[in-house]
Amino acid sequence: MNPIAILSAHYDIDSEAYRIVKAHGEDVARKALQIAGLHPEMNLDLTFIEEAAILHDIGVFMCKAPEIGCYGEAAYICHGYLGAGLMRREGYPAHALVCERHTGTGISREEIISRNLPLPQHDMLPLSPEEQLICFADKFFSKTHLGEEKKIDKIKSGLAKYGDDTLARFGHWCKLFLG
Repeated sequence: MNPIAILSAHYDIDSEAYRIVKAHGEDVARKALQIAGLHPEMNLDLTFIEEAAILHDIGVFMCKAPEIGCYGEAAYICHGYLGAGLMRREGYPAHALVCERHTGTGISREEIISRNLPLPQHDMLPLSPEEQLICFADKFFSKTHLGEEKKIDKIKSGLAKYGDDTLARFGHWCKLFLG
């Protein structure tokens, strides 16, 4: 699979959205692979990590996010499950799970219901070590400040508004992946 070819098939390659999603995905892939390199004992699938990290935000073009050149109809929080649907249609169900499960530190069915989020009502929590690593690496980068890596304290303060479970998942990943 060629993740850049898949991105290119769904985006105008001259668009701002393509430039941003591609650069952000590459930043996340680089961070995830760097962390994976610290953990040979985990026997992580490095090829999958690179591909899925590059493609994790493929669904943003279907959302309203003009600040990153996306003019779709859906709310931004929907980009994960919309991208997952696209990746399933492309024939990549494992990559689809990364798309669906990377938002925040993942979103539980209970959170979706209690916060009345416009998402399918099922758990969207990263399960495999690769899913968790990509989700973790994604927290270090935004799409509005490309290439700038966030510090852990800033990430935690941003995640705090989503509750204790979110912070606990991130804290667990800090220990698991960074020691």
